[in-house]
Amino acid sequence: MRIFKTRAARAITAAVAVGLIATGCASERDGDNESGGKKDTFVFAGAGDPGSLDPALASDGETFRVTRQAFEALLEHESGGTKLVGGLAETWSSNDAGTVWTFNLRKGVKFHDGEAFNAAAVCANYDHWFNWKGTYQSSAVSYYWQTIMGGFAKNEDPETPEANYKSCTAKDENTAVIEVKQPSANLPGGFSLNALAIHSPKAIKEYEKQEATAKGDAITYPKYSQEAGTVAGTGPYKIVKWNKGNKEVTLERFDDYWGDKAKIKNLVFRTIDTEEGRRQALQAGDIDGYDLVAPADVKTLEDEGYVVPTRGVFNLFYVGMSQSANPALKKKEVRQAIAQAIDKENLVKTQLPEGGKVADQFMPDTIAGYSKNVTKYPYDPAASKALLKKAGAQNLTIEFCYPTEVTRPYMPAPQDLFELMKADLEKAGIKVRPKAMKWAPDYLDATEAGSCALHMLGWTGDFNDGYNFIGTWFAGFDKQWGFKDKKVFDAVNAGSKMGKAEERTAAYQKANEVIMDYLPGVPISSSPPAIAFGKNVNPPNVSPLTQEVFAEASFK
Repeated sequence: MRIFKTRAARAITAAVAVGLIATGCASERDGDNESGGKKDTFVFAGAGDPGSLDPALASDGETFRVTRQAFEALLEHESGGTKLVGGLAETWSSNDAGTVWTFNLRKGVKFHDGEAFNAAAVCANYDHWFNWKGTYQSSAVSYYWQTIMGGFAKNEDPETPEANYKSCTAKDENTAVIEVKQPSANLPGGFSLNALAIHSPKAIKEYEKQEATAKGDAITYPKYSQEAGTVAGTGPYKIVKWNKGNKEVTLERFDDYWGDKAKIKNLVFRTIDTEEGRRQALQAGDIDGYDLVAPADVKTLEDEGYVVPTRGVFNLFYVGMSQSANPALKKKEVRQAIAQAIDKENLVKTQLPEGGKVADQFMPDTIAGYSKNVTKYPYDPAASKALLKKAGAQNLTIEFCYPTEVTRPYMPAPQDLFELMKADLEKAGIKVRPKAMKWAPDYLDATEAGSCALHMLGWTGDFNDGYNFIGTWFAGFDKQWGFKDKKVFDAVNAGSKMGKAEERTAAYQKANEVIMDYLPGVPISSSPPAIAFGKNVNPPNVSPLTQEVFAEASFK
């Protein structure tokens, strides 16, 4: 997840997804039955722990999987799709310039703590984020606020982008007006982010009594975000418990929910960090569903009668290059050599699920703005060696970081992918120095700080706009890449303030061509991640954005 990266990278970084430890305990699910023996607890296994119970402090999918069930934004996406629809706002509109956004809010909505939802509550949230201070201004903590709305009322770091947010006004009880200084391609899509979901004003007052703190690269999140009890949204479930020892978050149906009530009373998210562990837990009946099914397991589970839907393609996997970590990467020929050394076809064929595609630019071909005219770098070890010779880098040794204890939608088996790419690079004469790092906080911190010369990462889109992909990485200087090229930055930003979709699309196509000519990294693939459910489950609609709403799930 993530977006609009005009933010500058900061010295302080943090794990936005926490350490992953396998767990097989049956937990409080056992014996949770209503009268008549009907199951009333649904247990779903993710690949990692959430980092926070306040989605505004997060930028990772495992956190949002949990918080999305309890918190709602002004806009949402249609169930199972990418079209924007009303959320807490029934309808919305903007002025011609795209700087004034008017939201007509739903009536009769309550927060989990009993407070009423209204326009004043919307403005309390936006003004709360706008006035963050101290560690809350770290890009690792307030990533999405900064990517959508820029900086703060008073920026404490000169590298923080100027705030684009201007004001929020409660025009009347059921009409909120949000004004920004400049139009942005991130709007209205940004209003759908779970990171900008609406909290109870009563809860916000409690939040403001607590601070996030930083010591070196480590961030300590405020207590309220790490314990159930204070956070309060409007969603179909409310968060009631976070058992970090069992690696489980428990949610309970909110009976005063304004929309269709959740079909199952209790919802438990459990962390099981390995693909094999999640599959075995489903087959043993310990869980009712899990995400990120290993490609080799899909047919096996289907043959056994499990429900294994596949999401649409809406992600990108890439090898990043940090020019600040290894000066050799400043030479274009070296970057080209690395690109031509990697056999992407083999990676897709052997490591990704059916439907996986080789990527030739930094967005999938399902996104408007994809260009057919980018510079291509076909697999060619001989050409790679020639480029290294031309660059005077025949004896290149390069550190290649890869993550452990993690599975991501775009990256099913990180170590296997790494080993194949390592072999490819060495075949082209590049000596690889491996560096395995725990996903959180080590790997995430290191890649964001730009300390890994080569690394593996990816992205699942937040909403359907090309800038949500290329703007994430290349809208301005970012330590992950460590380069400054005005031509790239200008090309990426050219479409960000265009009001007409066809104009933005043309600008994004041109930007993709400029990016791939410069070649800051190597786009590898896009893939359709599978999700599995028990034989007795009517699953929720699966989302290409990985935004499943578990209130839709039921038992047969």
